[in-house]
Amino acid sequence: MADTPALVELRRLTKRYPGVVALEDVSLTIARGELHAIVGENGAGKSTLMKIVSGVIPDYEGELVIAGVGRRFAGTRDAERAGVSIIHQELNLVGPLSVAANIFLGRELRNRFGLLDERAMHRAATRLLAELDCQVPAERLVGELRVGDQQLVEIAKALSLEASILIMDEPTSALTEAEVERLDRVIARLRARGVTILYISHKMDEVFRLADRITVLRDGMFIRTLERQATSPQEITRLMVGRELAQSQTQARQPPGRVVLEVQNLSLPWSGHARGWRLREISFQLRAGEIVGIAGLMGAGRTELLEALFGASPEPPQGRLLLDGAEVRFREPAEAKRAGVALVTEDRARLGLFKQMNVAENSTLGVLATLTRAGCIQPRAEQQLVTETIQRLGVRTPGGAAAITGLSGGNQQKVILGRWLLTRPKVLLLDDPTRGVDVGAKADLYQIMDELCAAGMAILVTSSELPELLAVSDRILVLCEGRLTGEFSRATATQEAIMEAATARGGAGAGAGRA
Repeated sequence: MADTPALVELRRLTKRYPGVVALEDVSLTIARGELHAIVGENGAGKSTLMKIVSGVIPDYEGELVIAGVGRRFAGTRDAERAGVSIIHQELNLVGPLSVAANIFLGRELRNRFGLLDERAMHRAATRLLAELDCQVPAERLVGELRVGDQQLVEIAKALSLEASILIMDEPTSALTEAEVERLDRVIARLRARGVTILYISHKMDEVFRLADRITVLRDGMFIRTLERQATSPQEITRLMVGRELAQSQTQARQPPGRVVLEVQNLSLPWSGHARGWRLREISFQLRAGEIVGIAGLMGAGRTELLEALFGASPEPPQGRLLLDGAEVRFREPAEAKRAGVALVTEDRARLGLFKQMNVAENSTLGVLATLTRAGCIQPRAEQQLVTETIQRLGVRTPGGAAAITGLSGGNQQKVILGRWLLTRPKVLLLDDPTRGVDVGAKADLYQIMDELCAAGMAILVTSSELPELLAVSDRILVLCEGRLTGEFSRATATQEAIMEAATARGGAGAGAGRA
């Protein structure tokens, strides 16, 4: 892209927060019409950089030049008028509004009488969703959609702006392989129309499939920009972390212990849906010191299974649940928590974080009763727990008083995990815990899971990335449309076998590799 004129120039951009330098003296150029990938560990400054370009952050040092004109956007609307649109990693949607209303929020279509034209918005929204091969009805409430469908709505919203510069911040973090393929086709069409794309991703296969050039950031500083064809995933990873990163491998584990959790014929009704069931007759055991992975395509029931075990289902599940041999029935998450079950949710921004609270308050929220005397929280005891959690999980933060929203996604995830570990659970449920987390933070989380497993904790984990499940799991259970279609030991699990079970090909044959 050396001969292509620059469309965006970033000159010595710096952004400081109290106690933290998020960006320091970053300069780079983006050529007109290219797909430019921005990579780095969580906390490297990628999202901060893109928020400056898109007007989310108006207060910074340095210059932003677009098409030769110096810009300093007062907000996202200002940036959109200049042709810049951003798709955020953490979804920026309004749950109680329809899909169409979200797509045109703040830009509502009106008829000649100045009244809201919902039919026109629904038609336009349907056309945009059709570009993404998305079948979600335009009148459906966004809050009723799973994360993957919400991500597609966010992408459709950006497409509606017809931007000349489109920023994608981890756009595939909650998409299935089929949805990723559809997005690839959309990106190809956008590039054919001359759209310049700034693309943030932690997935090296994605970056090397799509990008023309790759810029690496580390600790808020520019490291290097490379032509994609002149580098490799190994070199990019080394530049990101500043060291050689060994292949993620879990420690050799002892044989699992006693059965901690037993699920017998678990079914979860789905009122008003043609299928009738979100989950159907699922049975398995989970032992102490064991990590069991849950695989399946989007809509297979992975999240629904964990929610049913945690008492967080929209409808009461059927079947039996035994914890340490005693039958239990959780009507709400508080009962599961008291019994020793913890859940780290898939959607950390909406369901995991309390954004108005700081790091310390987010960490200790689940154990306030143990820190309270005469109705008052004991600050010294709370500080000790927070310090231990930060040190134990390697949370990168200026301290417990720091705003939780100022932390990177990976460090926010560590705080949420630390909150649940303070409750001393017997069973830890992890729903896609590394979604949107960089390679360095992923390695940290894998190490934490290993240590918990070695200490005897029983862990049930879902993931949208099969290589991750293969790396961390002792066994893998596969779901397809709410049914258990395969179970594999570490020795027999392969991506091909799991995908065969996840698409229900082979039926009972999927169990040929069962533990």
